[in-house]
Amino acid sequence: QVQLVESGGGLVQPGGSLRLSCAASGIIFSSVVMAWYRQAPGKQREVVAVIGSYGTASYAGSVRGRFTISRDNAKNTLYLQMDSLKPEDTAVYYCKATQRQDYWGQGTQVTVSS
Repeated sequence: QVQLVESGGGLVQPGGSLRLSCAASGIIFSSVVMAWYRQAPGKQREVVAVIGSYGTASYAGSVRGRFTISRDNAKNTLYLQMDSLKPEDTAVYYCKATQRQDYWGQGTQVTVSS
């Protein structure tokens, strides 16, 4: 059974930082593409960053230069370092694993507000 568990969300002031984690089990983590998505209230879910099994990363234009996606294959864990946070980054953040099909975590809330 595949499980993805996100953590690290919370309330942060504009300009602050957060680090999200996604612990994976039930998949061959080192061989799957992993991604972070987010969904703000009233908006569609959108991709934030994607990382391949070898560590090649790509980013949405709105977060490039501020967010960094990474993975630790030894710990079966995906990360998203978020710096210079803006109010428009407020959303529920989800991790996704793709191994023959897509698997999603339950999400973690990130709120950027003063």
